Amino acid sequence: MTNLLAQFEPFPEPPALILEYIAERSAEESVVDGPAPWDLGALPAELIAPMPTWLDSVCRWLNWTYAWQPQDVIPPCWTQHEGLGYEIAALALARTDAYADAGSTVIWHEQYDRFLTRMNKALGKAGDECRVGRHEDRPARFQLAAWPSQADGGREEAEPAGRAEEMAK
Repeated sequence: MTNLLAQFEPFPEPPALILEYIAERSAEESVVDGPAPWDLGALPAELIAPMPTWLDSVCRWLNWTYAWQPQDVIPPCWTQHEGLGYEIAALALARTDAYADAGSTVIWHEQYDRFLTRMNKALGKAGDECRVGRHEDRPARFQLAAWPSQADGGREEAEPAGRAEEMAK
């Protein structure tokens, strides 16, 4: 008799360095007072180094396991969508904890569904192109360029109309 569940791939194991960091952080008498491992922008270089490879394997696993519809596919350019990295890291690390008991596993699947909603909202129409390997730069870049630089203390450099002309060039 063939085992029908034999084709199920295991979830990618977090890098050993990250697992050690999590264990040190959560030890009762921990002296580690670092950022949460899903806070990618706050991690030191040695902890961030293994994350892209692992998170990419997580994305591939999620796509293979759950993405039955095009809008459920995490695009291969996920690293170029700044917010997705944070979301994927949190989701991946939450899954590790969630699989400790069945009730938490159900909640993780609800979190995954909410992740897909937020991902699709963030990607917008560009998501369709990204999913087939044609990444486009962030469509809201022109709006972000309207913010005054922090180097100027938040003061406007030019009138908004002048900026619009400048961006249109």
